[in-house]
Amino acid sequence: MVTAPGPGSGKMATCLSQLYHENKRGVRAGYAKYETFPIWNLPLKHPVNLAYEAATADLNDVNMIDPFHLEAYGKTTVNYNRDVEIFPVLNAMFQRIQGASPYQSPTDMGVNMAGFAIVDDAVCQEASRMEILRRYYAGMVDRVRGKCDDDVVRKLEIIMQQAGVTPDICPAVAACLKKAEETAAPAGAMVLPDGRVVTGKNSSLLGPSAALLLNAIKALAGIDKDLDLLPSSIIAPISDMKISHLGHRNPRLHSDEVLIALSISAVTNPLAERVLKKLDDLRGCDAHFSVIISEEDEKLYKRLGIHVSCQPRYEVKKLYHK
Repeated sequence: MVTAPGPGSGKMATCLSQLYHENKRGVRAGYAKYETFPIWNLPLKHPVNLAYEAATADLNDVNMIDPFHLEAYGKTTVNYNRDVEIFPVLNAMFQRIQGASPYQSPTDMGVNMAGFAIVDDAVCQEASRMEILRRYYAGMVDRVRGKCDDDVVRKLEIIMQQAGVTPDICPAVAACLKKAEETAAPAGAMVLPDGRVVTGKNSSLLGPSAALLLNAIKALAGIDKDLDLLPSSIIAPISDMKISHLGHRNPRLHSDEVLIALSISAVTNPLAERVLKKLDDLRGCDAHFSVIISEEDEKLYKRLGIHVSCQPRYEVKKLYHK
């Protein structure tokens, strides 16, 4: 078994090298690869396969019909460009090493039963479209950060059109932008497991991600949104410490700092303890922000299992952003 991170890491080369050396020792070794996506027995433009293409937009991976499989068996299967391009080389090496190739196509050499595991295609399609939308926003944010070029974003836009995806499929996007327009400040919105949409906005003490997280767990715990679980008397000293002693310029608390303050308050405040128990219920929720949030906030949301997307703009204009 050979595993390695990402494309071009040498997995296939290692296996083929081992195949050659095993053959020299008289051991008739074989080769197969486990590849989840694209799913060979789903249509080329199925949202699941399009979601894979969106996830690998920066690698220039392209889903395509396997021409070798079509020629050998007369059946249409889905593969991707890198496997199709390398197959003639792989086939020739098998013939040189073992005298014959056990595979007629790239699809033959793959082990992939994921398509047979789908029990509700409609749910998978909906989840795939949401993933395509998240990848689109991630691509636009990466372009602002200088991590990718315009070609990646253009490819994601084409995939969105093919999958019939628009920002309207995620209620958090419209709610977030509306809140930001109403308050003229950065804002965020989250779709809760029961379908409710909660929002959070920038304030003098809390950033939008921290405010949204607090409002979301309050809503799940059935606590009035106007009730201050963390009064300014608790938050203000933390903000002052950040500015006065830790060299921060932004006095607003990040999401992790809010949760720490809430955990301390839970010792004496039963309501704080109640909302903290709702954190696990946020797993799988979708959140959207009107600005690019900090890496600290994004990492915390991901640790909580929350899907995060952002509009491709920073809250402030400066040369360097953490």
